[in-house]
Parts: sequence; C-alpha cells; structure tokens
Amino acid sequence: MKLSILDQVPFSEGASQQEALHQTIQLAKYAERLGYERYWIAEHHDLPGLTCPAPDVLLSRLGAETNKIRIGAGAVLLPHYRPFNIAERYNLLATLYPGRIDLGIGRAPGGSAEATLALSERYLEKVRQYPELIDELRQFLTNGFPLDHNFSNVTTRPVPPTQPKMWLLGTSDKSAQLAVEKRLPYSFAHFMSDSNGPQIVQSYKKAWEETYPNERPYVVLAVSAICAETEQEAEELALSQALWQVSQDSPIPSTEKARQHQFTEQQKEMVKKSRKKQIIGNPEQVVKELLKLKEVYDADEIMILTITHSYEARKRSYELIANTING
Repeated sequence: MKLSILDQVPFSEGASQQEALHQTIQLAKYAERLGYERYWIAEHHDLPGLTCPAPDVLLSRLGAETNKIRIGAGAVLLPHYRPFNIAERYNLLATLYPGRIDLGIGRAPGGSAEATLALSERYLEKVRQYPELIDELRQFLTNGFPLDHNFSNVTTRPVPPTQPKMWLLGTSDKSAQLAVEKRLPYSFAHFMSDSNGPQIVQSYKKAWEETYPNERPYVVLAVSAICAETEQEAEELALSQALWQVSQDSPIPSTEKARQHQFTEQQKEMVKKSRKKQIIGNPEQVVKELLKLKEVYDADEIMILTITHSYEARKRSYELIANTING
C-alpha cells in the first residue's frame, strides 16, 4: 500500500511557530527515509494552531532537504490567486526539483471570513469561476493558449523539464465530477467529509473509465490517524487534538491540559462526530483500519494526517504505521 503524508504544520503550546516549521522540515526528511510516497503541505490563513499560509515557500526548503520524495501543495486554494502567479511559482519549484512537484488545488477559503476578505476581495466570484481558473492554470503550465488568446504570447518561466503534476482535492460529488471533467487525479479528504465518501469516489472512478476508457483513474484518500505503541497511549495523544478542534482558539494544547479539561456536552458531541472520521490505536489496529478504508474506497494511495501536541509522538506515529505496512 502506498503511503503519503499531509502536513498542516501544527504548532503546540510551549513551542514557537519557528519550531513548528523546522519540525516539518525534519519530518519530511524522515518520511523520505521511511519510504513515504509524497509529502503535501496544506494552506491555511489565520487559523490558530496552524502555521503555513504559503505552501510553495515551505516546499522550496523541503525540496532542498530531500532527494526523491514527491512534495506538493495540499492544496493551493485557487480562488484566492491569479492562475499565472501559481503557474510561475510551481514551475519554479519543478525546475529546482524536476519530477517531484505536485500541485494540488482546492476552492476552500482556508480561514475565517475576515481573513478571506483580507486575502481576496472577490473570493465568492472566483469560486464560481473555479472551473475556468483550473483551465487557465493548466494552460499557463503548458504554455497552451490558442494563438488568438490574450495570453498566447505569455510564457510561464522558468520552463521546467517536467511539469508539476496537477491534482484536484475535494469532499463532494461536485469536486469528483470536476476532477473527471478536467482529467485530473482526485484526492478525497475523508478526515473532513460528512458525506458518502466511498460513493463519491466510486462515481469519480466510474465516470473516469467511461470518459477515458484507455486511462486508469487515480485516487488518494486523506485520513486522520494517530498511532502509538498501545491503544491507551494513542487515545491519550488524541485528547490534545480533540480539545484543539473544539476550541479552535489556541495552539495544540498539551495532553495534560486536555486530560483535565471538562468538555461540555456540545463539545463531547463534536468530538464524537470527529472521531468517526479518525483512526486511533496501536500499529495493528491502525493499519487494519487503513487497509479497510483503502478497500472500501478502492483508493490507490493513503495520505495520513497526524496532529499531536508532541512532535516526537507525531513522528513516531508515522514511523509505526510505515514499519507495520512494510513488514
């Protein structure tokens, strides 16, 4: 089973945001040694506890610190940007690190309404134009505008030896249909979805096979998981994420703070709902559930998101999963 990592670049109470960024660099290097397929960085804006608003900036460092693991954005939130700017940035990365750059795209705001307004005044209008933005981005990446287009004489420089690989990320029927329409591999965020995920992914694969009968669809399934030596230890580690998710106003709290917190009934319901989309346990339990999800979704690859207060615990979680999968 192919394994990859989605990193939201969390930072914890008692640590600095600089430390969080350096931890991501170290984790990417370790992921490569463990044999992970790809390492994606998420984009967020002014969300407490998350550190990276510009994946391409961090990816430039990750590429220099690694040798072969694919690196990319999970995702560039395209309605915030002009496609030409994104094409330039990811062509630059693909020139520095040929054959290793993934350009995942999404349409979520990635932050509060106020942060969205500060970033892009016409966000909702751009969301409506999202399919056209994807087309324009692809044409800039390939220098593929028709001769009568306004941008036909614009070359996206530098021109890399291998183009960035575009992906479409989503959680809905609409995103799955758009991925087929735009002929893009699809990454489904199981950890975010309240919808019928397997049915959405199957509709993508079926539509793809009908539309492109000579090509194979490809699906990455993004899953939230925390793995530790014992189930009890994993459950303890998960308390920090649970408290952070229901509060959303601080860095990742310590396990001790989360253990002492008196969750309200409303918070308990929120945690219960979130836990249905999360895998927590010892290596055998976690891998068993990952394999089950892979089969249910018929996914080609599992991408794991892990958030804990302790960086060492997060690193160990990825290690235990990889070592168990690889035997």
